[in-house]
Amino acid sequence: MNPDLDIHQFDYELPAELIAQTPAAHRTDSRLLHLDEHSRLHDRQFRDLPGLLQPNDLLVFNNTRVIKARLLGHKASGGKVEVLVERITGPGTALAHVRASKSPKPGTDLLLAGALKATVTGRQGELFELAFNDNVLDLLDQYGSTPLPPYITHSADTHDDERYQTVYAQEPGAVAAPTAGLHFDDKLLATLAGQGIAQCFVTLHVGAGTFQPVRVERISEHIMHAERFAVSRDTVERVLATRAAGGRVIAVGTTSVRALESAAAQLEHTRGTCQSTNGIEGDRIEGDTRLFITPGYRFRWVDALLTNFHLPQSTLLMLVSALAGLEPIQRAYAHAVQSRYRFFSYGDAMFIEPPAHS
Repeated sequence: MNPDLDIHQFDYELPAELIAQTPAAHRTDSRLLHLDEHSRLHDRQFRDLPGLLQPNDLLVFNNTRVIKARLLGHKASGGKVEVLVERITGPGTALAHVRASKSPKPGTDLLLAGALKATVTGRQGELFELAFNDNVLDLLDQYGSTPLPPYITHSADTHDDERYQTVYAQEPGAVAAPTAGLHFDDKLLATLAGQGIAQCFVTLHVGAGTFQPVRVERISEHIMHAERFAVSRDTVERVLATRAAGGRVIAVGTTSVRALESAAAQLEHTRGTCQSTNGIEGDRIEGDTRLFITPGYRFRWVDALLTNFHLPQSTLLMLVSALAGLEPIQRAYAHAVQSRYRFFSYGDAMFIEPPAHS
């Protein structure tokens, strides 16, 4: 990490009306800003994507599923509370953000959604340990609401329950969607497969920390939030085979980048190389990752990226700047603002091909 980088290098002015509050009418209706390997910008539509890919490319998707993690209620004493489950830790337990006028102490009962009880059993930093009176996933599915990002101003409804979820979502555990994947529908996935463009999956359960601002001037002092990830042996084999054959590993979303690069780093740490599956114990590489990707980072497995537009001064803006270069990203974002692209989770997308010399 470059110790001289500061937060103001990752800032930009964004008119509030460009923050998308609702998704496009159809998933593939979004616009696509293409930053090519020569750092040139092209205004396209997302449905143009198949024409930008090659038969030996590999698309890597994050198959996490957003859970209905938000619950409203009150303490047994009467005070209002809002619970946002961050991570499910067992069949009946979870770590959660709890908003209340006074932080609840261990032993406090929370009565949620008018139907269920959770007891505070402890605390881990900013998160509260909760014990529920039944299976957490089942309770959230029945009584919770979809946790839309803080910059979306309406409450989640049944339309959001569908559209704030990728069509290939499989593994429940995220409290924020891997939003680059929201642009794909089944028809486009089939078209890509028909072109010989391979597809595989990783899992990274996106946490609420993805929306936390960086609060330090020097980004080297930022402490990254932890997220759970898993990359199967099969995915690793396909990544290595693609690169060996001269193809590109294209991450769909920054969460796929973090999962792939975390797996590569873990493999390299244990075996001294990330070009072989010999260091994988069992059928997957998994764990918690706090990987913080900033300009100067050496990408091990990711060759290109599909992503949405990210918040000013965010760790995700730093990640895309690491891949494409700080100046090209600054120029791309200025163009996107001027051209009235839609920003953030329900907004438009970018296809980033790193500079040819990188």
